[in-house]
Amino acid sequence: MRFKKLSDRLASVLPLKLIYDDRYDLNLGSHVFPSQKYRLVQEKLLHDGIAEPVDFLRPERASDEDILRVHSQDYVYKLKTGSLTRAEVMRMEIPYSTELIEACWLAAGGSILAARRALADGYSANVGGGFHHAYPDHGEGFCVIHDVAVAIRQMQFDGAIERAMVVDTDVHHGNGTAAIFAGDESVFTLSIHQEHNYPYPKPPSTMDINLPDGVGDEDYLAILEKYLHRAFDEFSPQLLFYVAGADPYREDQLGGLKLSMEGLARRDALVLGYAERNQAPAAVTLAGGYARKLEDTISIHVNTIKAAITAAQRPKARPATPSK
Repeated sequence: MRFKKLSDRLASVLPLKLIYDDRYDLNLGSHVFPSQKYRLVQEKLLHDGIAEPVDFLRPERASDEDILRVHSQDYVYKLKTGSLTRAEVMRMEIPYSTELIEACWLAAGGSILAARRALADGYSANVGGGFHHAYPDHGEGFCVIHDVAVAIRQMQFDGAIERAMVVDTDVHHGNGTAAIFAGDESVFTLSIHQEHNYPYPKPPSTMDINLPDGVGDEDYLAILEKYLHRAFDEFSPQLLFYVAGADPYREDQLGGLKLSMEGLARRDALVLGYAERNQAPAAVTLAGGYARKLEDTISIHVNTIKAAITAAQRPKARPATPSK
């Protein structure tokens, strides 16, 4: 395979790091949220020769201090002590467990590590994360801790960056992202999503692209490019977080858009191409994906990782650490 030959040529070391931990998998069984996908993505990357074990880094759990830069003390206490109300657990839409909390703190640590590696190498990918429905004081929509927001706040606290952009291509609006960064001119949030779909209501992002049902590849890509051009004209990020949902796929159970696998791969290349042209280090997270065939979700996520690898391999793809 082309990627196997490539990895051999590079002595099994990719020009970016992939962040992963086996504990990302919550073992939810037949739940519509296939948390086993993280393990299966990593296995496919290894099996297909796209990556080797040396290309993966294991994250540390985010500290409580890291999490509290975004989430309320009361909410964090309830999560850690298992004292959420029944209504709060129902709103999360996934069962509470100590394994869930472990995975959420790890995913946040993974996105922190992905941000640091992107700033160092130009690109990185957290084989997990992208939990964009989490709010400061509650979880919803399979999202408990907003790992991307935690990572951005940590980079700002560390003085590594001042400005960040979130480009969210999940089929569902990034309501938690919009709420967390509302009124914050240091973080630009762009969400392209199906308008008539969860969540309701949709708090305003910096830039929202509300798509009608049934949009396919060509229209989607043309619209996304127009808004990416506008976003980068308005804002110059020192770090880009790409929330790369697999659920705009035409066979997704929870989505109503009609993108093909090829269209989704072109989407990934488009977003990462804008990051490259604007010298914005890019960290990828995987976000949602609920295809009728689990292997389709896995393939879409793997293609996103391949797009990041391809971007990182191009000459001058790794910018110097941005000035503040």
